[in-house]
Amino acid sequence: MIGMLDDDFEYFYQRAGFGPRLDAVSPSQHQIESYRRKLPSKLLSYWDTYGFAGYRQGLFWMTDPDEYAEVLNAWIYGTRFYRQDEYSVVGRTAFGKLMVWGRRTGFSLNIHCPLGIIFPHEDSIEMSDEEGDFQVETWLSGMQKSMLDLPDVDERPLFERCLSLLGPLGREEMYGFVPALAMGGSKRLDRMQRVNAVEHLMFLAQLTEPTVMLDINKEAGRLGL
Repeated sequence: MIGMLDDDFEYFYQRAGFGPRLDAVSPSQHQIESYRRKLPSKLLSYWDTYGFAGYRQGLFWMTDPDEYAEVLNAWIYGTRFYRQDEYSVVGRTAFGKLMVWGRRTGFSLNIHCPLGIIFPHEDSIEMSDEEGDFQVETWLSGMQKSMLDLPDVDERPLFERCLSLLGPLGREEMYGFVPALAMGGSKRLDRMQRVNAVEHLMFLAQLTEPTVMLDINKEAGRLGL
């Protein structure tokens, strides 16, 4: 049993059922320090204590942003987000949903790569050190299996069935549709394969321009709600 750094990680790991940790890789202290002003201190503490690893049998992965920098650039290039903030991919799902932190805007982007959709979510909160740590703590403690899974064409969650049919993922792998949905593929279990995550996400980025959804928070602020 690994030690619990705080109550939020304990809730995520034990009570929410995301443990045990899989395929952990420890970042160097140099890498941690290189992100000191880009990411919240709480997230860097989690890196230092637990490394980059998978959880909930590989449904969720806490990622090394360096490994996904080119992927992120490929997905936001040509959108209004490109160079709008200093973004880092800090988490992903088994199906290639990327969770993106902005230095100024916090957890402001979710990129659903298999669907080719970007969901922006920007709060009008000054990103203080305390607010950044709070967002990271609530990100983990509020994580639920249902929000990470992917439904098939019949709205049935895929992860457990992929795990049973295809086997567990390594840290560099994901479950991907073959052929990709943008190429006419179908959201069916028999169309899923274990693929290299970075290579597959780069491939998906070349297939279509992403659809950027309405930022509900920003729109509500514009309307004075």
